[in-house]
Amino acid sequence: MQTRDVTQSGLARQVGVDRSTISQLLNAETTRLPNAQVVAECAAALGVSGDWLLGLSDFSEQAADLLAASMEVSRADRSPLDDQIFAWQQEAAGYKIRHVPATLPDMLKTEAMLRWEYSPQLGRTTDQAVNASRDRLRLLREEMSDFEIAMPLFTVESFVHSTGYYRGLPEDIRRAQIDHMMALHDQLYPALRVHLFDARRLWSAGLTIFGPLIGVVYLGQQHLVFRDRARVRDLTEHFDALVREADVSARDWPAHLQALSALAS
Repeated sequence: MQTRDVTQSGLARQVGVDRSTISQLLNAETTRLPNAQVVAECAAALGVSGDWLLGLSDFSEQAADLLAASMEVSRADRSPLDDQIFAWQQEAAGYKIRHVPATLPDMLKTEAMLRWEYSPQLGRTTDQAVNASRDRLRLLREEMSDFEIAMPLFTVESFVHSTGYYRGLPEDIRRAQIDHMMALHDQLYPALRVHLFDARRLWSAGLTIFGPLIGVVYLGQQHLVFRDRARVRDLTEHFDALVREADVSARDWPAHLQALSALAS
């Protein structure tokens, strides 16, 4: 009432009760409890939750407001041009970032790889996508945040053999991309770690977890964004399970990539 500058008389009028009823409810020495309708009307008038008024919750916000604050849907650009992803990465600077990419991670791709993948979609703005990818890698180097990636084995195998999503990928681009990822591992490990898991045994949608702050599930054209700690913790536990069950560890993944490449030659 003080925060909203509401008097006892004003609240009584909004609720539809006598002023004396409000006075009795505010008197700490009385044991009178309001009925459910009065609680609901008071909560609505004051913009708070009925549970909080009754001392049953630590959160004064109404349920709809709590939900809106803890979860949102954000537009997703299918390229490194997604400024929202960059903003979340900056917000989580210094925290560990966990990532399950939809394809090879954009920040690990060569310029030629980015152009092959995104030119059909972005056209003239492909240059901007290349620069955006460089910015993300630069931020990783400068902030020295832990960046842990878990990818399905089939993503790497499809890339190395130029099948499925990567059908038609020129050999020179593929080989340069393999060399580039191995060089980044040598430069950034253990700050950058890549694990490979068997999606037939343990599957995952694309997602990114920015420390304890934000959990983002990639839906394709949209991001499902969670900011409440319980949901972020659930997503973190899911990611950590992928790492524990990984068939190829972060230390061994360059050797695995090289072995696949040798077989594909």
